[in-house]
Amino acid sequence: MSLQPALARQDDRNQPIHVVHADSFDGYNQPNTVSTFTGNVLITQGTMKLTGEVAKIYTAKEDTSVDHIIVTGTPQKRPHIEQIDDNGNLMTGDADQLYYDNVNGIAILTGNAFVHQQNKGDAHGAKLTYNTQTNYMVGESNGAGPVTMTFLPKQKPLPPPKHGAAPATPPTPAKPAPGAGKPASSSSTRAPASASSASKE
Repeated sequence: MSLQPALARQDDRNQPIHVVHADSFDGYNQPNTVSTFTGNVLITQGTMKLTGEVAKIYTAKEDTSVDHIIVTGTPQKRPHIEQIDDNGNLMTGDADQLYYDNVNGIAILTGNAFVHQQNKGDAHGAKLTYNTQTNYMVGESNGAGPVTMTFLPKQKPLPPPKHGAAPATPPTPAKPAPGAGKPASSSSTRAPASASSASKE
C-alpha cells in the first residue's frame, strides 16, 4: 500500500545532525564506526526530531558524515520521529524500531508502526517506510495484521447567506387594548330609587 506524495520538508537532510541529549555516550567520531547514545536520547536535523532510549549512529565508510541511525526504546517509551513540512503540517511516527537513512532521507518504522500526518490522515502497519523529503509512504503488514489508513476530508466553509435575504426576526407581541384589565367605574352603578311621597288622607 502506498500513499500519495505531499509537500515535505525539502532542506532538512542538508542540515547538520545534533545529538541534543543523552544520558551516556560510547564511541568516537571516525569513518565507518558506530557511536551509541543511551538514555532519553534526542536527535535533531532541521525540523526533524528523533527520540528513544538507545540510538546507534553509523558513520560513512569514507568520512565522518552520518550514514544511518537506528533508534530503539521500551514498551513505555517507543522510538519517535516528527517533522514539519513546508506547509507547516506536523508528521509524527512511532514504532518498536526506527531506522533513519540519512543519505536518502528515508525513515523505516518497524513493529506496530503508526504515522500521523496533520490535516491528511493516519497510517498503521507492521512496517511503514516514510520519505522525509516527499512524504511518500509505503505500508506492509508482513502477516501481522492489515495495513490501515485514514484519510481526513477537506474542511469546507459554511455557505454564505443568500443575497438580499434578511435574517428572520421574532414577531412583535400584540399590545393590550386601552382600559383592558381595569376595574369598572363607580359611575356605572345604578342609583337606588327615591322614597315615595306621603299618602293622601
